[in-house]
Amino acid sequence: MKYALFLGCTIPARSRNYELSARKVAERLGIRFVDVKEFICCGFPIKTIDQGSSVVLGAYNLSLAQRECLDLCTLCSSCTSALTETAHQLSGDGPARDQVNESLSRLGLQYDGRVRVRHIARILYEDIGEEKIKGCFEKDLNGLKIAVHYGCHYLKPSEIYDQFDSVEDPVSIDGLVALTGAEVVDYPGKKRCCGGPVLPVDEKVALSVTKEKLDDIKGTGADALCLVCPFCSVMYDSNQKSIESEYGASYGLPVLYLTQILGLAMGFDRKALGLNLNVVKTKEFLSKIGL
Repeated sequence: MKYALFLGCTIPARSRNYELSARKVAERLGIRFVDVKEFICCGFPIKTIDQGSSVVLGAYNLSLAQRECLDLCTLCSSCTSALTETAHQLSGDGPARDQVNESLSRLGLQYDGRVRVRHIARILYEDIGEEKIKGCFEKDLNGLKIAVHYGCHYLKPSEIYDQFDSVEDPVSIDGLVALTGAEVVDYPGKKRCCGGPVLPVDEKVALSVTKEKLDDIKGTGADALCLVCPFCSVMYDSNQKSIESEYGASYGLPVLYLTQILGLAMGFDRKALGLNLNVVKTKEFLSKIGL
């Protein structure tokens, strides 16, 4: 199983722990990642102000993957959404694709609509499957209580993701975490946004949205929060101390990527999974499973 790995902008700059753990888990499961050095921004950040340029950026990345005869594996949910929407929009012949290809031709590229975009969690859930994943585990995470945050772009817009999971009652990430033996805890507001999209406009409002979810999760007694998007991690992990300071709260809630949790069950050590790079310290969390 071979994919072009699309890291996007946030992961190399702020979420190297996600990349490290994703590469380790993929290698253990027989997924081969191909790095395409020419990849650029997915187009998501400028979508609201320049739709046309956003599509060209996305198509440029898709054309590079097509050149390698590979589908794309994404780690960031926003990148997944942007690139999947572009791939969907350009999947058929028509004026939209002709116009994009006119721009790409200046770089000697062309996009024919043949690339699929898949979030790594979806690849694990649909293509790798429960049996193979569990067969790679070396450590039981029984005794841990983990809350899951899906975020907005992992499942939406559902029609372009083939409705592989329910937007109203998602189960895919819960199911993958549960394979490790950890208990997945439910909590109010599980489907709410992390607050990240509001951050550039109104930091106080954004952090208040994040705080509400942290309060809900704390009420469950969860040992950690699991997520699959680097920008959600910025809100829950990078900004957690700021929220504690602003509101006089205390959480100390470790925030782990799905691949870090799966990697722990596979027996990888904390540095191999980038847990030493997490902002909220994971020492106490790891001690609960004897690490």
